[in-house]
Amino acid sequence: MVVTTPGSAIAPQNGDANESRENNFSPDSRGEKRQQQPRREKFDVHGWVILDKPIGMTSTHAVAVVKRLFSAKRAGHAGTLDPLATGGLPIALGEATKTVPYVMDGRKRYRFTVCWGEERDTDDTEGRVTQTSSACPDEQTIRALLPQFTGTIEQIPPQYSAIKVQGERAYDIARDGEVVALQPRPVEIHELTLVAHETGGRTTFEAECGKGTYVRALARDMGRILGCYGHICALRRTLCGPFDESDMIPLVELEGLCDRAASGEGNLADALLPVETALDDIPALAVTRADAARLHMGQAVLLRGRDAPNSNGTVYVTVGGRLLALAELGNGELIPKRVFNLTGLTASGRNNERV
Repeated sequence: MVVTTPGSAIAPQNGDANESRENNFSPDSRGEKRQQQPRREKFDVHGWVILDKPIGMTSTHAVAVVKRLFSAKRAGHAGTLDPLATGGLPIALGEATKTVPYVMDGRKRYRFTVCWGEERDTDDTEGRVTQTSSACPDEQTIRALLPQFTGTIEQIPPQYSAIKVQGERAYDIARDGEVVALQPRPVEIHELTLVAHETGGRTTFEAECGKGTYVRALARDMGRILGCYGHICALRRTLCGPFDESDMIPLVELEGLCDRAASGEGNLADALLPVETALDDIPALAVTRADAARLHMGQAVLLRGRDAPNSNGTVYVTVGGRLLALAELGNGELIPKRVFNLTGLTASGRNNERV
């Protein structure tokens, strides 16, 4: 069942106090009461929007914008991007939020530029300069350093990061002027390559890494070893789990699609990728409608017969080509862990061809 496509909406602005008001009226300058706009109706929307996040926007604000554009009941993102960064921010709507961990655990790829000669407290251009150097490394010296930052390495997260320290976010502590004692932790750098080097003191890299890696910390640590200091001056995420640049949609294009959908000239479903695209690395298992009915009620089923699978582990279950559940398969028994209810707006048939 597909519901009527929600209309367009104006993106919320940072600091808009009206966003948090709980009543339907507010006093004007003459002390009178004027009625505000009624609460927007929200819809069941299920799927992924891979936003090409613009520079300057926080990930939280981006989620709020997309949620409002779709008039969706639920939304979340899979992996924070700094305001300075652009590129792929996977936003899960509706039942797709149940698959967020599978995207967050996937590999990430970044293209980033390091400016040598300054270290900053945020490890990017937004911070305060804390160290300077007149030295500028040459390309050969930088290339020779890259193997030290490939494989499993120990990395201390940036002072301005979302790491929790005794219940507080590190960036909140750092903003209060305190030095955060963060411990090193292992991260995986699958690949780190030098893309371009400018004689003026800027070098562009590409990195493919695992969960929890801070590219800002890479720039900081390389600059310290090279003796010239460094910070990120440009950052773009080009891969996040199964989603790459071909999946991304710029915000202005998404807003245009919403406007067309509101006038009946487009379909918001065209901007959605199916929920199961987050499960590309998990095998699919089709079941009968009778077994599907049991799984949908949270009951395990026994798979017997010639066509029963002989493997074990996590599978995503389908019935009639439609996603039903995430389940654990073992010794012929299928135990549902996450059941999906995809009633509402889902990805269009064109987008389902990707799965």
